[in-house]
Formats: sequence, structure tokens, C-alpha cells
Amino acid sequence: MDSTTATAELGWTISPSQGWEEVSGYDENMNTIRTYQVCNVFDSSQNNWVRTNYIRRRGAQRIHVQMKFSVRDCSSIPNVPGSCKETFNLYYYESDSDTATKTSPSWMENPWVKVDTIAADESFSRVDLGGRIMKINSEVRSFGPVSRNGFYLAFQDYGACMSLIAVRVFYRKCPRVIQNGAVFPETLAGAESTSLVAARGVCVPNGEEVDVPIKLYCNGDGEWMVPIGRCMCKAGHEGVCQTCVSGFFKAAQGDHSCLQCPINSRTTNEGATNCVCRNGYYRTDSDPPQMPCTTVPSAPQNVISIVNETSLRLEWTPPQEGGGREDVVYNIICKSCGSGRGGCTRCGDNVQFVPRQLGLTENRVHISDLLAHTQYTFEIQAVNGVSDQSPYSPQYTSVNITTNQAAPSSVSIIHQVSRSTTSITLSWSQPDQPNGVILDYELQYYEKWNSSLTRSQTNTAVIRGLKPGTIYVFQVRARTVAGFGRFSGKMYFQTMTEGRDHIRCLSLLIVTGIVFIIAITVFIILFAVSSFLSVEVSPGMKIYIDPFTYEDPNEAVREFAKEIDISCVKIEQVIGAGEFGEVCSGNLRQPGKREILVAIKTLKAGYTERQRRDFLSEASIMGQFDHPNIIHLEGVVTKSSPVMIITEFMENGSLDSFLRQNDGQFTVIQLVGMLRGIAAGIKYLCDMNYVHRDLAARNILVNSNLVCKVSDFGLSRFLEEDTSDPTYTSGGKIPIRWTAPEAIQYRKFTSSSDCWSYGIVMWEVMSYGERPYWDMSNQDVINAIEQDYRLPPPMDCPSALHQLMLDCWQKDRNNRPKFSQIVGTLDKMIRNPSTLKAMTPLSSSTPDFSSFSTVDEWLDAIKMGQYKENFTNEGFTSFDVVSQMTMEDILRVGVTLAGHQKKILNSIQSMRAQMNQITSVEV
Repeated sequence: MDSTTATAELGWTISPSQGWEEVSGYDENMNTIRTYQVCNVFDSSQNNWVRTNYIRRRGAQRIHVQMKFSVRDCSSIPNVPGSCKETFNLYYYESDSDTATKTSPSWMENPWVKVDTIAADESFSRVDLGGRIMKINSEVRSFGPVSRNGFYLAFQDYGACMSLIAVRVFYRKCPRVIQNGAVFPETLAGAESTSLVAARGVCVPNGEEVDVPIKLYCNGDGEWMVPIGRCMCKAGHEGVCQTCVSGFFKAAQGDHSCLQCPINSRTTNEGATNCVCRNGYYRTDSDPPQMPCTTVPSAPQNVISIVNETSLRLEWTPPQEGGGREDVVYNIICKSCGSGRGGCTRCGDNVQFVPRQLGLTENRVHISDLLAHTQYTFEIQAVNGVSDQSPYSPQYTSVNITTNQAAPSSVSIIHQVSRSTTSITLSWSQPDQPNGVILDYELQYYEKWNSSLTRSQTNTAVIRGLKPGTIYVFQVRARTVAGFGRFSGKMYFQTMTEGRDHIRCLSLLIVTGIVFIIAITVFIILFAVSSFLSVEVSPGMKIYIDPFTYEDPNEAVREFAKEIDISCVKIEQVIGAGEFGEVCSGNLRQPGKREILVAIKTLKAGYTERQRRDFLSEASIMGQFDHPNIIHLEGVVTKSSPVMIITEFMENGSLDSFLRQNDGQFTVIQLVGMLRGIAAGIKYLCDMNYVHRDLAARNILVNSNLVCKVSDFGLSRFLEEDTSDPTYTSGGKIPIRWTAPEAIQYRKFTSSSDCWSYGIVMWEVMSYGERPYWDMSNQDVINAIEQDYRLPPPMDCPSALHQLMLDCWQKDRNNRPKFSQIVGTLDKMIRNPSTLKAMTPLSSSTPDFSSFSTVDEWLDAIKMGQYKENFTNEGFTSFDVVSQMTMEDILRVGVTLAGHQKKILNSIQSMRAQMNQITSVEV
């Protein structure tokens, strides 16, 4: 309702009749309007009512009333009685229909509901020749909730001289709106001024929900707020989800705009989600849709070949056209044309390509193990990511070469024919590629270091004068007129032990004789394998067998690792990532055994056969060990996917991170106990003739009982290129900070080099996981060690332990202690703890505070830099103040970890000693 729009009489109901009066008047803009006025100020006890016509609610729950009115200042009226008022009252009455009469509802507060008493902000008082000068007031009042079909308004005057110029009745609503990709309908405001009315949205056409529910809230002022959820345009649509025009596309839902088709592509219709490539151009599955379509590369150019006997080096320049892609690689197709059959055939698997035959990223390759005096054709193909989509063969450039005379290839397998206490009889096969007439063979053998050589005109030899019960290493190479070939791989054979069981020996000879009569070839193979696998140094003592000496490495896995059915394994959660895949924790429940917690290494999908072999080689190694300080292998899963290695679960993880998390929380005896366990595990490995090569705190695992166990046998067999981890040097996987000098320089890995690494582990443990050599580069570490620098003792490290570290770091490896001696030394320390009380001189392990200019530098030096702000906030900003700190002060600055408290307090005590020493010198 809006009375300002009324042109005829309003016809509101008045009570009593001599009260309010409807008259024509003017608003503030001098427009003619109908108003109600009353001015019975000289009559006391006024009670004048005027009631509007019936007003329909139309769904509104809260009603707003705007009133424009003027009021005469009582003080400006001469002789006005004290009953004069400058206010009036507003009421409302709800009804489902227009049923009001002149007497109903009654003219009183009940049944009417009072909204408010309305007072004027300004009243008028001046009168001039032109009439009264009015002050028009405007007030808005609200009421609710209302629930019936409609209502009446009433205005009560009780002794004022006033004019009700205009009344406007309205409610608030939030308009229909499109927001967050959704249409929200017109929504009425709530019953209270603070109400929020939820409205559900509907996605615009070609939009789809991505977050639900989709809501907006309408507040009491008719404003939208608090958006929740959203819709996004479907692929092929933009803006308010309009269709992408031809030549444009949108690949996925979202707020972004349609994109123009990239080069060499087009759309087939409007609303396209991608652009299809033109003929002769392609896109890979991994290429983003906005990437131009590309084509295959042209052939490589300018091929250069260099032949060296039966080896070949090829180099070329990249193709002139890469097809618009950066992922051009090269394949080498080898064809042998020297068979005399009139054509070329593909080369066999014996030809070696370095770094590889297919997928070369560099424009060079080294090819070896070719046949001597043979013509070859090599095709150098250029391929890229879309070559496999082209119906045509890759573009290539070919080169023809002929190999020269060459030395023979290596002998693949050596068989043990027989043995005695002082001799071993061996035979071997002719090289796969003799490259000429074999003149003779050279056999090299040794027990430990010093090797011996013998010659044989045939592929058999009897080696005499050997020690009883001793393992020897044998290698063979062949000679032609072109010279010697390469030595074969190392094979291990043992002479018989004196005094062993004659009956057992006789039985073995009888069985051997029978097998020999049946089939000499089968005998040789089986006996060689049995000799190769069953090496014993003495009764009850095993020797480690390198799984890579097996012709089939999978045989080593079957020999040393138990196969576990996948149904017995339950993976619970991923706890890390390894070189070959994820590391998980889970449960293992085998038939007849209780369920146990285990760690599970998985081999990631898409592995190569070599990756599978290398992954399982660790299980072949672990499976040979049985010691309380060596991680225990439960078994492997090789017959299901994924391939798994399952070991016991170590609750506290790696030793280095465990120590850092518990800095200062253990006694010296506890730390020595950990070191003793590690040393016992390495001693066991040494007794089995096994060299770890990567002994470090990161490769020691800790269980819930603080038992330390040696793990990670991935570096034990061979060194590979790996620059992904800064722990390891490039050009060979060597952890510089933990490795002995002779192993770095000459690749000489022995139990003595493991001893050096163990000394570093001791330093890591006593420093609670500090990084060896701190921030020095690998090259700086190598140079420092060469100049006889050794790590100083960690804080609070007993001098006996640091001396043991220094013994492990002897430059001459022969002077380093054996692990049996290390275990014995640590046992003595544990039995006699008083030997651990003597500390190294303070000056060698504690920084000289006088070398620092600020307290912050001192805190950084003792690795407590995280407390710099705490010290500053508490006023400990000078060495004079810091040197007087007590344990209470250390607690006050927020140092709550016991280990950190101890480290700071010890350094402060050192600071005091140094300051006292300086004072004494000055005096």
C-alpha cells in the first residue's frame, strides 16, 4: 500500500468522528495528496484512531511501514494545556479476510498489537503570511512474524497537533538472481530482521553441480548473502554456459572461457570439448587439449660411424624437422648381412647397446659384441610421442659397416667337475663369440687377494696345491690371435674339508657315477649348480652367496625367499616411498600362525624385467640372514600383482629421524646399547663375508623396544648411476660422508670400509641425528679427510666413544678394528659405565662464544636457532645476561624439550668457564 499514489479519497475508518479528518494537502514536492490530520490539543483525554483499509499479506512474514508526518511544537501553541503531545502510536491487527467494521475490532490496544510510539525528529512552530512552515518527518517501523491472509494498520492520536501525510506499506524480498552458475528464485525475507532464508539454486542450462548443496541466503534487508556450492559450465560451454562456437573448444567444466583450436586441429561441431587433428597430425593421450597437433620427425642426419674391432660407435645430428615436438628419441635397428644367405637378418640379443637400443635421448650409441669380419647395416630411426599413431614407418638413416678381427667374448659359465681336499677340476663352455680360433684359455684363481694364473689348451683344467676346506674365486678368459677376451664372472668353489664323513662322500660318488652314466651333460649342469649353491666354510657356518652369480636371478629368489600367498597380506596404509615403489604397513596372517604387523615394499606398475630383478635381489640377500640385529625377511609375493617384499615391521622407523625426534631423551648407556646392537649385526654380516657398503643411521631401523636392526641391502652388489639423491655422488652410488677414502677413490669395499661407516654411525647416534660434516659439500669432505681432518666429538660424548670413532677412521684400513673387537669394547663399556663418564675436553666439542658477535649466532652454532625469537622477547640479548641464565630462565623462554634444555645449559656453563678464563688472563 502506498497512499501517495491515491488520487481519490482514501476512505479510512475514523473513530470518533470528530477526531482525524481526511483533507487534501501537499507533499514536500508540492504534489497533491490525501492526508489525515488532527489537532484537538485544547481538549483533554484525546483518543483518536484512524484505520487503513484491508492490506493483503501476499506471503510476506515481516511488514515494513514508512510514515511521513508533521507535528506542531506544543510550546508554539498559545495557552496550550499540559496534555498536548508530539507523538502518536502505530498498531496492526491480523485477519484472514476484510471483516472490520466501524466498531470491530475494538479501538483499544488489545486486540490491536502495538508496534511503537512514533516521535518526530523535527516539529514546526513558525507561522508567517504564507501559512505554516511544516517540517516533514519520515519514520520506518517493522513488525512480524505475520501469518494470516492480511492485516489493518491503525494510527492513534492522544493529544497532538499533527498531519499524517503519507503511508507506504511494503515487505522485502531478494530478487531472482544468477550467481555461482545457478539460478536462485525470488525469495521473501524472513520473519525477523536477523533471519536468513535459504534458497536452493538450480544450475543454468548446460551447467552441472560441482559442490552441493547449492544455496544462497536472503537476509532481512532483501539482500543475497552466504553463497554455498556452485555450478560450472559443462565442457564445450562458457560464460553463462553458452555453447562454444565453431573453431573454439572447452575440454572440461569450469569458469574459464572457450579456447581457439590449436594449430593443425579443428572442430566438427559447436559446443566442442576438443579439437580433432587434421590429417597427418596427431596428439598423444598425455598431450593437453590446448597443445597443437604434431607430426612425426624427419630422419636423423649426418651419421658418423667409428669401428673398433667388434665394437662400433655411432653419432648423428638431430632431424631437420622434429614434428613440432620436444620428445624426439632414437631407435637403433641392427641387421647382420654376413650370413651368406643373400639377405640381412635382425641381430641377436647378444649384441649390446650402451646406453640402450631403443628410446635414446642422446644422439650417440656404443655397440659391442658384434661378430668379427661381418657386415652390418644399422638404421637410426627418429621417433617422437606420436610416431606410433602414424600408419607409416619411422623415418631413418642407415649406415653399413664391416667389423674387424677381435678378441673372443667372455666365458659365460664355469662348472665344477670334481674336487678333493687340495684340488678342484673345472670345465667351461666356449665363448658365445670366439671371433676366431681359440688358441688357449687362461684361468685366474685366488683365495683372498693374491691371484694365480694357469693356462689350458682345452676347456678343462685341474687346479692343484689348494688348501683344504677353502673357498676360491675362479675366472676364465679365452685367447685368439687378436688377444685375450674379457674374464668371466667370478665363480666360487670350495675344496673338501679334511676328515669329513667318508660314508657321505662315498654315497655322493656312487650317485654321481650313476648320473654320469645316464647323461654326462645333465650331470655336469646339476653338479655345478649344487656345488655353486651349497658352499660351507665349516659345519654349521654359512657363507653369503651373491644372487647375481646365478644364471637366472629368479632362482636365487626361490632359493632364499619364501613365497607368500597374496591372500595372507593385508595392506593398511602407505608410510613412505622407495626406489621401486611404495612402502606400506600392514598385516600378515599365514596358516597356522598368529597375525603379525609387517612392512611391505611394493614394485610399482610398468616395471621392466631388470627393475623386477633388482627389486627382488634385496630379498635374495636378506633371506640369507638370520640375526636379531638384521631386519628379518618374512617372504615375497612374486606370483601376484603387485610384486612385494615383506619384512618385520619396525615401529620407530629409521634411526636418524628417530633420534632427531627424541633429541636428548636417552642416557649414554641407552645410546651405547643401540650402537652395540648395530655392531653385532654388522659382525654377523662380516662373518658371512658380506659387505654392506651403505651403512648409515638412515639404513638402521628401530623397533618399539629400541632394538636397532641393519636394513637396506640395495647398494650391496653393484654401483649404479643415480643423481637423484644428494647423499650419493654422481658417477656411482657412493654416500660420500659415510664412505671410507679407499672406497671412494678405488671402489675398494671391504669390512674395513664398513668399519669406517660404522664410526660415522656412532657420531650420528651420539649427536642425535646431526648431519655428518654439517653443510660441507661432498668435495670439501673428501679434501678435509685427505688432510687428516676427523669429526669432533658431539656434545656430551664420552671420550672413550670418540676414541673408538677415531679408531674406525684410521687412514690405513688394516689398522681399523674388527667388528668382533668393536662389540667387545662396547660390551666392556656397558658392564663398566664409569668408563663413559670421562668427557672430551670442552674446547674440542663446544664453540668458543667469543667468536660470535651476537646471541643469535651462538644459538645457530649450537643448533638451537629455533629459540632466537624467544631469547630476544625475554631480553636475553647479550652474552653477559645469557651467561647468568638458570634452568628456570631456560624454561621461561619456552625451551620445554629435555634434550634442548640440557644442550643450552651445557653451552651456558661452557660460556661461563670461558668468560672466567678470559677474566683470569686479564687479571
